[in-house]
Amino acid sequence: MASSTSVLTESTRLPDDTTLLKLSSAEGPIYRRIKNAPIRDARPDEIPIIDISGIYSQNFEDRKSVANQIHKAATHSGFFYVKNHGVPSSMTEAAQAAALEFFRQPDEIKQKVNATLSKSFNGWKAPKTQRINASESIDVRETFSLRYNPLYDPGVPDTEDEIPEDIKSTVTIDEFCWDQTSNLPHFKRDVLEYWRATVKLARNLTRSFALALSLPEQYFDTKITYPDAGVAINYYPPMPVSSQASGDNSIGSHTDFQLFTILWQDGNGGLQVLNRDGEWINAAPIEGTFVVNIGDYLQRITNDQYISTVHRARNLSGKERISMPLFFGFNLNETCGVLESCVSEERPAKYEPISCRDWVEKRVKAMHTV
Repeated sequence: MASSTSVLTESTRLPDDTTLLKLSSAEGPIYRRIKNAPIRDARPDEIPIIDISGIYSQNFEDRKSVANQIHKAATHSGFFYVKNHGVPSSMTEAAQAAALEFFRQPDEIKQKVNATLSKSFNGWKAPKTQRINASESIDVRETFSLRYNPLYDPGVPDTEDEIPEDIKSTVTIDEFCWDQTSNLPHFKRDVLEYWRATVKLARNLTRSFALALSLPEQYFDTKITYPDAGVAINYYPPMPVSSQASGDNSIGSHTDFQLFTILWQDGNGGLQVLNRDGEWINAAPIEGTFVVNIGDYLQRITNDQYISTVHRARNLSGKERISMPLFFGFNLNETCGVLESCVSEERPAKYEPISCRDWVEKRVKAMHTV
């Protein structure tokens, strides 16, 4: 959504060694120049690995040190790995195993939990039903999606009656996906444990982002009491190597909507990031890490200081691939404008305040507009 890309149009004349990539945004189509260069692995300076164990320290300087590293990554590439994050590998492995067990079932069984049958659109999205970039191929994937449900969040009261009235219309209370996957004894347990752990991590990282932005550490706490925190478990079947030449994607080129995404990916690879030079680079799997990337809303409220970076996936490993992103954002009833710490005489605020719900709705609508 960076404003610097808005000067590019479909009629822009390009050098012979570049092409134009069309993307959706809340403000209409935007374009990026893409170099016709071989895809390579990212260098450590492009997607750094940050040890975030310091966010759990009682020492403020330890927490501030992590925040400084996050700030550097957020302003330079919008992507980074985190290690020593506190989520045990046994939990991610259990969720991965549960996911594979689910996706390997016959379609007629998965059809019982088809997201189109759910009031909240939770559940299974079948092959050839998703196209995240309307200008590219249909996505070669299946997905099990789960929106935020406060009744499974240990950080909030236990009953629906205790949810504040201004929150109730923004959250989902829906057992459909669990009722229809009861044939898999551990599926609900393992997926929810993964979701809870990543939501907890996201709340901690939100405090790091506050520090990174020269704000009080608890500055965003009241905005993430009932967060927009959905998880998508993606199953990518292997694609032929010829897919790279044909332009097919496991998931098309896009940016994420809200604050940031926490992604676990298996060891088979496929995540690709568009760097600032217009080159596609591989965000190769690194054992024991999550990938974190900035979303559009965080770029907006930081006055474009933080970068919501374009990415896609192509599973050319010859094996099944699982990825499990948690998309994290403010409560949907919250409204935020450009942060004061991101405004100066030289950099006046570029954007008006907008509610998270309105922002997400604009992004979803734009995503389905060619």
